[in-house]
Amino acid sequence: MHESRPPLVILDRDGVVNEDSPDFIKSPEEWNPIPGSLNAIARLSQAGFSVAIATNQSGLARGLIDASTLEAIHAMMTEEVAAAGGKLAGIFVCPHGPDDRCECRKPRPGLYRQIGEAFSCDLVAVPVIGDSLRDLEAAVAVGARPMLVRTGKGERTLAAGGLPDSTEVHANLEAAARALLREIG
Repeated sequence: MHESRPPLVILDRDGVVNEDSPDFIKSPEEWNPIPGSLNAIARLSQAGFSVAIATNQSGLARGLIDASTLEAIHAMMTEEVAAAGGKLAGIFVCPHGPDDRCECRKPRPGLYRQIGEAFSCDLVAVPVIGDSLRDLEAAVAVGARPMLVRTGKGERTLAAGGLPDSTEVHANLEAAARALLREIG
C-alpha cells in the first residue's frame, strides 16, 4: 500500500454489520446492527481506514424490495455509523439474482473490482470481512485478505469447511477490527 492512500477494508453487510434474515431485510425497521459492529466501523474509520460495504441484494431482483427502500436502509445504516463516530466510504450493491449471470454477484469478484476502481487501488491484501464462503471466494479472486466472522452465516460457513487457506476467523466484526487495529499500531 502506498502511503498517500488510507488503508481500505471491505465489509459484507448482512450477517457482518447487521443481523441477517432468511426473509431478507426489507425495511429500515428490519435493519438491526449486530452488537459492537457500529463501534467497530467507527474505530476503523477513526484509525484512517476507508470502510466500504459490498453487499449482494437479490431482494431487488426478486421484487421483495425496491431501490428507494434499499436507499432508505442504507441511509439509516450510514446515520447509525455516523452516530457511533464512524464513516462509510461507500456502499456497493449487486442488485441481481442468483441466475442473472452478472459479474458483480459474490462469489464473482466484480463488486470488489468496482470498489478497487472507486478507490483507485488494487485489492491485494485488502481485508475483506464476510460471513459466507462467497465473500471469501470473491476476496481470494482479487488477491484480497479473506476474514470470516462467526456472526450471521459465519458459524455455518465455518462448519461446512472448504474455506480458502489464508482465511482468518474472528468472533465478530469487533474482533476482526481489533486485529486490524493492532496491526497498524
